[in-house]
Amino acid sequence: MALAPAGATGASGSRPRVVRRRTWESGHVSVQEVDEGEIELLRARVDPDLRGALSRSFELGFLGSMPIGDQIDHALGFVAVLESCLGGAPGSVIDLGTGGGVPGLVLLSCWPDARVVLMDASERRTEFLSETLQARAATGAGEVIRGRAEELGRQGGFREQFDAVTSRSFGIPALTAECGASFLRPGGWMVVSEPPDVAPEERWPRNGLTVVGLERREIVRVSGRFGYQLLHKTTGIGDRFPRRVGIPAKRPLF
Repeated sequence: MALAPAGATGASGSRPRVVRRRTWESGHVSVQEVDEGEIELLRARVDPDLRGALSRSFELGFLGSMPIGDQIDHALGFVAVLESCLGGAPGSVIDLGTGGGVPGLVLLSCWPDARVVLMDASERRTEFLSETLQARAATGAGEVIRGRAEELGRQGGFREQFDAVTSRSFGIPALTAECGASFLRPGGWMVVSEPPDVAPEERWPRNGLTVVGLERREIVRVSGRFGYQLLHKTTGIGDRFPRRVGIPAKRPLF
């Protein structure tokens, strides 16, 4: 994965933060690392009031048991990876199954000039997120959308419209790939949070990804705590995808 050149500008016109990485080979998989110092620099870009909103989300049961500070750092891993892939901030990004707002709210805080869509099927969660954006006087770029990815991925305002797709815990790899690819423009990047010590060739088989126009790229480890699988959209997605609601999970492509 190419690093952003110094002085280059990203999709939104902002100056990218150059991410330094150590790279090595693990079998046929290139693994790269973002260190803790780089995450510390990114923390300064997060709105201080965001911690309070995420604490309320946690109290409502919308977030997992991980401490809020660690959840923010996990979200910042998506920021670091995507800014390196794209050479700066994306012009548009959709967070699949954003839940209580991680990483979506952190992405919006770091990329205020981007179109950031927080998508979830839950009425309670999307109502909370809408209220949170209104309370924080968020403007323009932040959107909260309630719906199923299989249906939204066929709508003109969403289908292949995004520079980037993020997924923290949307679903199994085949479901995430099929639904995520429907939102991602050709040339865009999908970043999926991954558990430790996984075999990417088993979770993300190349032949299965090709069906929806995706190509498996590196795994990135951030500050020794979090892992992210990179997927690159190489071609447009076929008209038959995504399949109707529930089918991508019941009859996964791989």
